[in-house]
Amino acid sequence: MKFIASSSTLLRQLQHIAGVINANTVLPILEDFLFEVEKNKLTVVATDLETVMRVQLDIEAKDSGKVCIPARILIDSLKNLPDQPLTFNIDKNFAIEITSDNGKYKVMGENPDNFPKEPAADDTTSFTMAASALVTAINKTIFATSSDDLRPAMTGVFFELDKKGLQCVATDAHRLVRYKRTEVKCPKTDSFIVPRKPLSLLKAAIPVTDEEITVSYNNNHLFVRHGSTQMSCRLIDARFPDYKVVIPTENPYRLTVNKNDFQSALRRVSIFSNKSTNQVALNISGSELQLAAQDVDFSFEGNERMKCSYDGEDMMIAFNAKFLIEMLSVAESDEVTMELSTPTKAGIIKPTEKEDNEELLMLVMPLMLNQ
Repeated sequence: MKFIASSSTLLRQLQHIAGVINANTVLPILEDFLFEVEKNKLTVVATDLETVMRVQLDIEAKDSGKVCIPARILIDSLKNLPDQPLTFNIDKNFAIEITSDNGKYKVMGENPDNFPKEPAADDTTSFTMAASALVTAINKTIFATSSDDLRPAMTGVFFELDKKGLQCVATDAHRLVRYKRTEVKCPKTDSFIVPRKPLSLLKAAIPVTDEEITVSYNNNHLFVRHGSTQMSCRLIDARFPDYKVVIPTENPYRLTVNKNDFQSALRRVSIFSNKSTNQVALNISGSELQLAAQDVDFSFEGNERMKCSYDGEDMMIAFNAKFLIEMLSVAESDEVTMELSTPTKAGIIKPTEKEDNEELLMLVMPLMLNQ
């Protein structure tokens, strides 16, 4: 088998899917890309057994065939080659010879028959949405997923679908993010949990445009298709916690602050906080917000004050500054509102302005105040 491909185009497409491949794989063949050549089209597949990604690109080829090529050496060599056509020659023992303008490189490939099979897209339900809408939904929720494998349901993003729209929820028990899109119409009421890794790969591979992508799912897998890129992944088989019960309905006090000023102040003050809790206390009274952090072990202390707009009783409440900073990063308005009730009840953060068809709610649990 022989084919000719552009080095830069091939590298760009391989980088989209290379993230699927784990550093420590169970089977050596999982360190390879599967190359499938047919009618001047090259399809490249990567998998870690849970997630499969495939891309397609145009090449010059007279015949068809398949081969597995070690991923790392191929990507490393492509990164160091200038843009040029590369000729791939594969013999019947799967030895690969790559010829460039000035060089010749040899790699031993593997038998493609040993490459894991992809999950079949049987009995799927499908809907379409703008690529930018899915990327935004991932960006606004994925940071709040848990890394605790003992609670698998929280290690992914919970997708809730109905005819009125799409809702994505993520929580790690200390904070929660709920993001709604009302312009996405799903065929029926349904829900599933998508693991964090495939979502991270998707947001890197999909361009942030209004182009349509197709999302399909069945009981066990999610399938996403965008142009020449496809991904499938196994869904998390667990029950997502009943998050609605933790969202307070009565938080009467309203604190409104400039988002960038608040975030910058938190970054500065949290440097002096205890490294295990990242605790920053907020002392709110009238139109002034005071931020204070201390690490008693090292006698570190940081204090700042800033202007705010506050409607409620004077209050002192403490939060994990790292959580607040991450949450503020995904609120895309100049100002944010924090809804509070008591120093022991969850605070709700919302952007003051929002797009017509989206809604973002973020909840963060307070910390016990260091008296």
